[in-house]
Amino acid sequence: MPTPNSQPVSPWAGVAMILLTLAGWTSIPLFLRYFVKDIDAWTANGWRYGFSALMWLPVLLMHAFRGSTPDGLWRAAFWPSVFNIAAQVCFGLAPYYISPGLMTFGLRLQIVFLTVGAMLMFPGERRVVRSPYFLAGLVLLLAGTSATIAFKEGGFGDRASALGVSLSVASGLLYAAYSLAVRRSMHHLPAFTAFAAVSQYTGVGLLLLMVAFGDRMGGGAIDLPPFKFGLLLLSAIVGIGLGHTLYYAAIQRLGLVVATGVVQLQPVTVSLAALFIFGDIMRPIQWATGAAAICGAILMLIAQQRAASVPAPPAPVEANGP
Repeated sequence: MPTPNSQPVSPWAGVAMILLTLAGWTSIPLFLRYFVKDIDAWTANGWRYGFSALMWLPVLLMHAFRGSTPDGLWRAAFWPSVFNIAAQVCFGLAPYYISPGLMTFGLRLQIVFLTVGAMLMFPGERRVVRSPYFLAGLVLLLAGTSATIAFKEGGFGDRASALGVSLSVASGLLYAAYSLAVRRSMHHLPAFTAFAAVSQYTGVGLLLLMVAFGDRMGGGAIDLPPFKFGLLLLSAIVGIGLGHTLYYAAIQRLGLVVATGVVQLQPVTVSLAALFIFGDIMRPIQWATGAAAICGAILMLIAQQRAASVPAPPAPVEANGP
């Protein structure tokens, strides 16, 4: 119950935040596609996440200055960061082989990997598989995503397309592993502090990969025209900095299911934007199967929410004798 001095939280603020999150996360595959002909993926990842690490560093410096750094923060952030680095490598490479829209449809399989992993790791999540909503959503998501990819014009006769699809699906798997690792090892930490620590590890890791594998150790970005270089840094602000901040805030105001459900529209918004910006065309059958996949993801989220709202049955009491 609100206190006399408290003010009710406007749902419209949450709506604005989740729409801005969707817009920001829609822009990232488009940004990456825009730089394909100018810099390699290792360079794009290194600069973007290196800049993002600097953005989140003040959060950790403030904790250090106040002496309030949570115990075990860096140890807890290690494995989530490993998965995050691997996921970003796959995510950053995918636009070099397939269109941004098709890439994000493949990425939606993340929710399947996340759900399966949660059921294996957290017994409380296993009730969701008994829900007809979950089973129907799972079938729709798998069938819709597979069909959207399979109906790609020209098929997958070239190895580049097959590699691009594999990278997008692998990024979904690894992002799911990242989320599960965060839940297991960082659930007791403040969200922004935890993400700031992960950002430092991720930024350093991707910078090292850029130096090892990037063209001229990432120096190609310096040759970009000022406008393009500014867009490269802007993509870090929009997608990694503001995107995550707005998403966390939207979840607090709208709830996890609504916020995550809106984000499921990313493949549609990316595909539409790619059509107007790059001329990427998806066939009508792909739009239909893609819509089915998104509906499946939303059904799975509804099933998770319903299962979470029902109290778990009490554990049976063991008899200790007469």
